[in-house]
Amino acid sequence: MAATDTIFALASGAGRAAVAVMRLSGPASGPILAGIAGGLPPPRRASLRRLRDAEGATLDRALVLWFPGPGSYTGEDGAELHLHGGPAVVAAVASALAALGARPAEPGEFTRRAFLNGQLDLTAAEGIADLIAAETEAQRRQALRQADGALARLHDEWAGRLARLLAHQEAAIEFAEDGLPTDLDARARAGAAALRSEITAHLADGRKGERLREGLLVAILGAPNAGKSSLLNALAGREAAIVSARAGTTRDVVEVRLVLGGVPVTLADTAGLREAADEIEQEGIRRARRRAEEADLVLAVFAADVAPDAVTLDWVARGAVPVASKVDLAPAPAAIGGTAPLPVSALTGAGLDALRARLAEEAARLAGSGDAALLTRPRHRAALSETVAWLEEAESAPLPELASEALRAALRALGRLTGRVGVEDLLDIVFRDFCIGK
Repeated sequence: MAATDTIFALASGAGRAAVAVMRLSGPASGPILAGIAGGLPPPRRASLRRLRDAEGATLDRALVLWFPGPGSYTGEDGAELHLHGGPAVVAAVASALAALGARPAEPGEFTRRAFLNGQLDLTAAEGIADLIAAETEAQRRQALRQADGALARLHDEWAGRLARLLAHQEAAIEFAEDGLPTDLDARARAGAAALRSEITAHLADGRKGERLREGLLVAILGAPNAGKSSLLNALAGREAAIVSARAGTTRDVVEVRLVLGGVPVTLADTAGLREAADEIEQEGIRRARRRAEEADLVLAVFAADVAPDAVTLDWVARGAVPVASKVDLAPAPAAIGGTAPLPVSALTGAGLDALRARLAEEAARLAGSGDAALLTRPRHRAALSETVAWLEEAESAPLPELASEALRAALRALGRLTGRVGVEDLLDIVFRDFCIGK
C-alpha cells in the first residue's frame, strides 16, 4: 500500500545532544534530500554534506544517508540526516523539510508503513515498540526475539498447517467422486485436534510474556505495625513510606519500582488490615485488599514478636509468601500454616538479601527470562483463543461443509495475530503507542 506523502521525524531523543537523527520516508524523499543536501549521495553510504534551506542559507554540516526503496526500513524511499543535536539545528532542518513538501510523521507511522509494505508483521512491529520501551535485560531479550520474528515464525507454521487441513477438507467435499482417499475428512479433523492441543498448550503459559512486558505487582499485606512500610523502605533503599509506631499510619497504597531478576516489579505497601472505625482508614483497607487480589505475588508480613492473625494465615494458605519481620526483637517461628516464613529485620538488614533472592526467584517463575517465544499482549491471547474455539468446532461439526467453514474461521482468527488478514481495525490499536519517529 503505497503512501502518497513524504513524512519526517526526529528518530533520536528530544533535547540537546551531540547528534540528532532526522528520518525521511515517502515518494518525495529523493528530491527533498537532493534539495537540502545538494544532490543525492550514493545509496547506503554516509556522506558529509552541507545542508541548506530554500534560500541557500547553511543549516548544518551533517552526515546524510540515502535508502532507495524497497531496501529500507519502511520499504519506501527514505533518508537519514545525522545532525548536530542542538534544538535550533533540529528546528531549522525540520522547517526546511516541511518547506520542501514533507510533513511531520504521526506516532508509529514509520513502522506502520513498514507493516503495510510487507517489511514486517504485526508481532514484529509490536516487538520493536517493546524494544524501545524495554527497561530490563529480560524485557530486552523478549522484545528482540519478537522483533526478530520468533512469534511470527511459530504462528506462520501453525497457519501453514491449518491451510493444509482446510485444503484437505475442501478436497474431501469437492472431489469426493474423483478417487481421492476416503479418509480426508477424518484426517482434517484429527489434524485440527492436534493443532488445537498445541495452541492450547501455548496459551497455558501463565501469562509470562505479558507479565514480563508489563512488570509484576507485588503487594505487601499484613496487620497494622507488622513492619510493612519499613520493609518497603528497606527493599527500595529509600524512605518511600512513612514509618510510625502508631497503627493506621499507612492509609493509601505506596508504590516503588524495582528490578528483580531482570523483571520490573512494582512493590506496593498497603494499609494494615484490621477493623477500622475511621472512614479514611476503611477506604485504605479496602484498597489494600483490592491491590492484593490484583497482585501477581503477595508478601504476608507479620511481626516475629506477635502471633500472625487470621487474615495473614488466610493469605499464606492462598499462596502468599510469609515474611516474619522484626526478627531483631524475637526469633521467627519455624512455620506458619505449614510454610516456613522468611525472617527479616528492616532495622539490622538481616534476611534482606535472602528476601530479595526469593523475590527474584518468584519473578523469574512468574515472568520467565525473556528467552521464549511467549505471547506478550492480550490481543495475541484473544486471537489464539478464538482459533482454538473454531478448531474445536471443526472437530465436532456434524457435516464436512461445516467443518470446512470452522477451519476457515480458525485461519482468519490466526491470521489476525500476525496481520495476514482482517487487520484494518487493529492498526490504530497496534501503532498508537509508538513514539514519534518510529
